[in-house]
Amino acid sequence: MDESQAREAARGDQPMTLLDHIGELRRRIIIILVILVLGMVLGLVLADPVYKFMLNQEPVKGMKFYAFSLWDGIGMYMKFALVIALIFALPTAAYQLWAFVKPALGSKEQRAALLFVPFVLIMFLVGLAFSYYVVFPMAFNFTTDVAKHLNLEENYGVIQYFTFLFNILIPISLLFELPIVIMFLTKLRIVNPLRLKKMRRLAYFLLIIVGIIVTPPDFISDALVAIPLILLYELSVMLSGVVYKKQLQADRAWEEEYGT
Repeated sequence: MDESQAREAARGDQPMTLLDHIGELRRRIIIILVILVLGMVLGLVLADPVYKFMLNQEPVKGMKFYAFSLWDGIGMYMKFALVIALIFALPTAAYQLWAFVKPALGSKEQRAALLFVPFVLIMFLVGLAFSYYVVFPMAFNFTTDVAKHLNLEENYGVIQYFTFLFNILIPISLLFELPIVIMFLTKLRIVNPLRLKKMRRLAYFLLIIVGIIVTPPDFISDALVAIPLILLYELSVMLSGVVYKKQLQADRAWEEEYGT
């Protein structure tokens, strides 16, 4: 029995007040922040081997970077620490969210919603891989080709390079959580596939804007990013439909047994 269940048992059948809910939410936010901080500490430890690994990968293998400020090295370590911390913080946040809404869910819904937690990490890692191995090389090659076309000497600062890199990696990786978020919201009956289909044009527009922002200003690169994001949205609609169909079946079964 966890702490929230113990508190419920101590109160008996007495419902939680608004202050109880606020206190519970605050406690779970604190847990997420603690995991984020601990993840950043671990990230600082792992930053050096990850940094060396990335410098030996294309398209920057053999390239020399420069520090233009005394804080550049520290800034680089902090950027790595943040990304590594997100790997631990996102599943934790998903679990804490599930634990917060758990009392409002039935036993079957609780088990089904809990299955979303590991997929939060999986989709984030898939997003990292896609953005690093597909999107980033396109953006990097485009910008360096422009510099060469203008006969510019390429001397890149380490903090500028990794800022450019993480500005691509983090937004795309977080967008890969979209199917999980949509399924969870459908499970809570906040959204449904019908509503998502009505929002399709707006969603497409926003995803295309994101694709344009994180990629070089050419149509091919924009399309190579925007199309997977749109497919992610359609996957979200499809998965929402699966969850929604099961909810309707459960509602019909309940009505047949207990009446309307």
